[in-house]
Amino acid sequence: MNHKAGFVNIIGNPNVGKSTLMNAFVGEKLSIITSKAQTTRHRILGIVNGDDFQVVLSDTPGIIKPAYELQESMMGFVKSAFEDADVLIYMVEIGEQELKDEAFFNKITSSKIPVLLLLNKIDKSNQEQLETQVQVWAEKVPNAEIFPISALEGFNVKEVFGRIIDLLPESPAFYPKDQLTDKPERFFINETIREKILLHYKKEIPYAVEIETEEFFEEEEIIRIRAVIMVERETQKGIIIGHKGSALKRVGVEARKDLEAFFGKQIHLETYVKVNKNWRSNQQQLRRFGYNN
Repeated sequence: MNHKAGFVNIIGNPNVGKSTLMNAFVGEKLSIITSKAQTTRHRILGIVNGDDFQVVLSDTPGIIKPAYELQESMMGFVKSAFEDADVLIYMVEIGEQELKDEAFFNKITSSKIPVLLLLNKIDKSNQEQLETQVQVWAEKVPNAEIFPISALEGFNVKEVFGRIIDLLPESPAFYPKDQLTDKPERFFINETIREKILLHYKKEIPYAVEIETEEFFEEEEIIRIRAVIMVERETQKGIIIGHKGSALKRVGVEARKDLEAFFGKQIHLETYVKVNKNWRSNQQQLRRFGYNN
C-alpha cells in the first residue's frame, strides 16, 4: 500500500480562523481560539492519521509587524513554516485585501510548493461579494488553488482536506500513528489557562501574561496541577486576581472544566500570580518559555 505523509503549514493575518481550521482538521482543540489578535504565540503541530496517510498540520501566529522581542520570536515561527512545508495554506477572510507583511506575501506568490488559498468566513458574505473576492485573490496569488470555506461551520473543510492528501508526497509517517501533537501536556495546560485570560481580561493584560505549569502529578483518577500566571507589573497582578480573588477563581474554574474534558480525568488545579518584570523583552525568559528556540 502506498503511504503519503507531509507537512501542511497554515499562515495568514491574525484572526482569520487558522486555529479554528486546525482544530476542525484534527478533531481536537489543540489551538486556543478567541476574538483577540495574537492568540497563537507558538507553532503548534496537529497530526491527522489514516491507514495510508499522515498529515502534519502546523498552526502559526498571525502575521504582524513585531514591536518587541516576543513578537519577533512569534514571526520566527512563521518564517520556519515556509522552510519545511509540503503544502502551504494561505488563509484569508472575506473582505481582506492584503497580508500585513510584504516579504511574507512575496514568499507565498513565488512559492514552488502547492499553495491552497482558503477564503474563510464565507458564512458572513453573499454570493456577489464571494465572487468578487475570489477574483481579487486569483489575481493576487495566481499560483494558488482557491477554496471558499467556513472553518467554523465546517463548509468545504472535508474537500480541502481531500485536496491536501492528493498533494502530499509518498512517504512513511513522521510520527507514531497514535500521536496527536508534538506538544507535551504542560503546554496545553498553559494554553488553556491563557485562553481564559484572553477571554476575560481587556487591553494589555492578556498580552503581558505567560503561564508556567510548575507541577503535574497524574494519579489513577485525578491529575494535580500547580500553575503560575506571570505578569510584568504589580498592577497587572492585582487585576488578574480581582476583588477577593474572584477573577482568578473564575479563570481557574473554567480552565479546570476544559482540562477535565481534554484529559478525561478529574483535575485539581491550583493557580497563583507572580510578577516577572518585562519578560516579553528578555531573551533569557523567552527561551525559558519556549520562544527563540
